[in-house]
Amino acid sequence: MSKISFFILTAFLPIIAFADPATNAKIFGIWTLIPPVVAIALAFITKDVILSLFIGVFSGTFLINIINENVFMSFIKGFTGIVERVVGSMADSWNAGIMLQVLCIGGVVALITKMGGTKAVALWLSKKAKTGVSAQISTWLMGIFVFFDDYANALIVGPIMRPITDKFKLSREKLAFIIDATAAPIAGIAIISTWVGLEISLIKDGYGLVGVENINSYGVFIETIPYRFYNLFMLFFIVCTAVMQREYGPMLLAEQRARRGELHSGKTTIQDIEDKTLEPKDGVKLQVSNAVVPLLVLIIGAFISFYFSGLKSLEGEALEAALASPFSFMTFRETFGAADASVALFQSALFASIVAITMGVWRKIFDVKEAIGVWVKGWKTMIITIVILLLAWSLSSVIKELGTSRYLVDMLSQTTPKFILPVAIFILGSFISFSTGTSYGTMGILMPLAIPLANAVGLNYGLDGDALHAYMIVNISAVLTGAIFGDHCSPISDTTILSSMGAGCNHIDHVSTQIIYALSVGAVAIFVGYLPTALGASIWVVLPLGFLATWALVRFVGKKVEI
Repeated sequence: MSKISFFILTAFLPIIAFADPATNAKIFGIWTLIPPVVAIALAFITKDVILSLFIGVFSGTFLINIINENVFMSFIKGFTGIVERVVGSMADSWNAGIMLQVLCIGGVVALITKMGGTKAVALWLSKKAKTGVSAQISTWLMGIFVFFDDYANALIVGPIMRPITDKFKLSREKLAFIIDATAAPIAGIAIISTWVGLEISLIKDGYGLVGVENINSYGVFIETIPYRFYNLFMLFFIVCTAVMQREYGPMLLAEQRARRGELHSGKTTIQDIEDKTLEPKDGVKLQVSNAVVPLLVLIIGAFISFYFSGLKSLEGEALEAALASPFSFMTFRETFGAADASVALFQSALFASIVAITMGVWRKIFDVKEAIGVWVKGWKTMIITIVILLLAWSLSSVIKELGTSRYLVDMLSQTTPKFILPVAIFILGSFISFSTGTSYGTMGILMPLAIPLANAVGLNYGLDGDALHAYMIVNISAVLTGAIFGDHCSPISDTTILSSMGAGCNHIDHVSTQIIYALSVGAVAIFVGYLPTALGASIWVVLPLGFLATWALVRFVGKKVEI
């Protein structure tokens, strides 16, 4: 900030010490953009999303306090302002429920992994692989099964499937790609996972910025699933390349080399794949039920919790109709819409934890004390997610108080074409994610801006009711999928690194072979997915066309793998 700009700013700010966000947006003007711009810029520069979010929040609290204070006191109060916002975020009952369910699901993942459940399922699937095609499909299916966490996916699937894919002379690059391309895409759209808490929380906060406080954010999350074009097309793309045995770009060369018996390029690989928090306990009998039972309890328990949580919230005619016909589609829709997702998911995760602990003790895998210790270690793996959540909530509150969204809406809503916004959000999200190497932080930075802007642009084009809601869903999905797309292309992404480790593949080889595929599927997501949908095309027309375009991409661009 230049001295002239600073004195101009401080000369006029004292008159708005207690102004509301709408007034702040008019008087602060372009200064309201400082927190998100600082967070985005630092994400590009530092590659550290936690630091970027922290300084982004601090820039906002500093700006708010400089209204009535000198620079030194504004720094002090800016810091204490962050603390107050973080504590306030933790004190909110919804946020507390989200944090607890994220931590608890981390505990469930740790328990079923220590009991050998996930490894048992993986080994069972690996035995089904009889050809190179079935080896790739088995790896894909294994990735789909480990839907609950992308880290667990990357660390478990690779070491188990590596001997199988080596047997059929599949390249390590292709194995790393299948691992990476199922990990985040499936975790991002799974109805129960370590991602859900973050996603629904950001959706709820985003709607709060446009004055909608009672939104069913879990319901919105479910509605975004058909619009997660990159996730869906990428999962289908893997199957197409495996079944048709066609590749292109650097992956074609890698597969041709592998067929000659050179499974990897010979460059240095990251050997340290062992992560003891994700290893089964020594000597444990590997049983599929150790994974299947707790996961079924988690999923079925979530549906039951949603039902009764929503039923408790219904009143009047809606309650009478639900009691009169308790198992009708209408009743399920009403109860799920009225449910408290944070509490329902925490309840199901806690019950699944108890079931997993009971199974482990009953089968003499560990005693109660050891089981609880494993469960708590699982909580520790989710600490980074919790930190990002707290900072994202704090950034959202600063943006709301400054009127950032209001200013952005006033500036862009009249000039942004309706069909361009989802594509712009998708591309911006991918750039942020590529630079930071994290999907979580990208969602936290971008969602508070995307939802108000999408709402304003939709209203400006005369959308209302269901049409506006559908447009909002498209833009929300663009944030969530753009973050994953950029993450896939990024060489500094944690899941990209873990996938290289798990496959025993040189990291740069993995990045260079995967990025062409990611860009190709990303292009399909934009031109066959987001553009037609934003122009009003039905999702049930767009999805089949997208799958057809993905198939055509492999069929006509790809070449049969030959020596």
